[in-house]
Amino acid sequence: MLSLPQYRVLKVDENEHDYHIFTEIEAERVACPHCRSLKVHRWGTRELLFKDLPMHGKHVGMYVRARRMRCEECGRTFQENLPALAEKRLMTHRLVRWIGQQSLKRPFTSVAEEVGVDEGTIRNIFRDYVNELEAQFEVETPKWLGIDEIHIVRPRCVVANIESKTIVNILPDRNKKTVVSYLSTLPQRKRVRYVTMDMWAPYRDASRAVLPQATAIVDKFHVLRMANTAMEQIRKGLRSSLPIRQRRGLMHDRFILLKREHELTAQERFLLDNWRSLHPALGEAYRLKEDFFAIYDAPSKIEAQRRYHAWEGSIGQTMRSAFSPIVTAWGNWHNEILSYFDHPITNAYTESLNNLIRVMNRIGRGYSFEALRAKILFTEGPSKHESARPKFERVSRREPFIAMRAMSALSYDVPIWDDDEPERNLGVDIPRLVEMIESGRFPAE
Repeated sequence: MLSLPQYRVLKVDENEHDYHIFTEIEAERVACPHCRSLKVHRWGTRELLFKDLPMHGKHVGMYVRARRMRCEECGRTFQENLPALAEKRLMTHRLVRWIGQQSLKRPFTSVAEEVGVDEGTIRNIFRDYVNELEAQFEVETPKWLGIDEIHIVRPRCVVANIESKTIVNILPDRNKKTVVSYLSTLPQRKRVRYVTMDMWAPYRDASRAVLPQATAIVDKFHVLRMANTAMEQIRKGLRSSLPIRQRRGLMHDRFILLKREHELTAQERFLLDNWRSLHPALGEAYRLKEDFFAIYDAPSKIEAQRRYHAWEGSIGQTMRSAFSPIVTAWGNWHNEILSYFDHPITNAYTESLNNLIRVMNRIGRGYSFEALRAKILFTEGPSKHESARPKFERVSRREPFIAMRAMSALSYDVPIWDDDEPERNLGVDIPRLVEMIESGRFPAE
C-alpha cells in the first residue's frame, strides 16, 4: 500500500478525509552507532507519526513503531534508523520533495490543504527546496548582458540575456555591491561583449569593475522616455490654466502628443494641429520631443551627435527647465548613449518584464520577493534550454558530386560521442513567460 519495502503495514484505518497507516520496520540486525557492536537488545518502543503523499484524495498519516535499543558493550541507548523518513519534518522524504516541486507550480495554501499541514510548513519546505535548486542553478553567461530593474516593494535588479530574450537572474537590490558580487560569480564572464543598462550609475560602475572588456550601452528607451516626460511636464503645466472643458480635452488627447508624428492618423493630426494653434508652447514642446526622437533615426554615431547638438541649441528659454534633465543625462552618459549607434542593442524585453512581474505579484496576492523570484526562475515551463550540439541541418543539393566525394572519405567505425557537452541553460524565456501568464498557467496564490 505504501510502496516502502522497508516497512511492514500492520493496520489501516480510514475515515472521510484521512488514511491512518500503522507500520513497523522490517526486522533486521541493528548495530550500535557508537561502537558498532551487534550485541544490542530492545529497550522499549515509541510511536511516531509521519505524513506521506496524499492518496485517493485523502491525507496519509504513517504511524511508525520505532524501537529503542541498548548496547550491551557500551551501555548506550539509541533509536533504530528510520529509512525513507525525514525526522526533521516528520514526513517521508518523497513527500518533502513533492511539496517542494508542487509549491513552485501551485499556491502554498492549495498544497497545504492537500497534504494536511499548515501553510507555514509548506513555506519552510519551499524555502529549503529553493536553496537546494539555487545551489544547482547555473545559467550560461550571455554575450549580450542586460541590466535593468523591476519594482517589487523596492527596486530589484534584473539580469537578462538580450540575445536569447531570457531572464538570467533577479537580484534583491540594485546596489553596486550586490551587482558587483553577482557579476563576479558569472562563469566565463570575459565572454560578455556588451552590457545594456539604464542610467543608474552603480550599474555602470559595477560593469567597469568586473567586465572591463564589455561595451556599456544605455538603453535607448530610457533616454527617449525622458523626452516624453518633458512633453508631459509642459502639458500638465498648461492644463492647470485651462477651462474645465479644454482641460478634459487635453487629458483625453495626451496620447496623441506622445505618438510619433509619422504614426498619426488624419484625425489625430487634425487634433494635434488644433492644440498647436491654440497653445504654441505645447506645439514647441512637441517639436522638441519629435526632434529628439529623430536623433535615434540617425544612420551613424557622428550624425547622431550632430543632431543632438542642433537639438540642444534649439531649446528656447521657456522649454529649458522641462528638457534640462535630458541635457544633463547626455553630458553624464555621452559615451554610453552614443555606443547604441555602433551596437543597436536594447533592453526592450527586460522592460516588458517590469509590467509582467507586477501582474504576477498581483496574481499571487503579494508574494514575498524570494517566492516570486523562485517561481520565475525555477518553475518548469519558461526555462529555455539548448543542446550544446547543433541540430542536423539539410545541406544544399546543388553540388552532388562533391557530396559523393565526401561520402567516400567517411569512416564507418563505431561513432564516438562527446558526453561532456552539457545542455545549455539560457535562463527563463521571456516570451514563454508572457504566454504562460496570459493563458493563466503561471502558478498563482
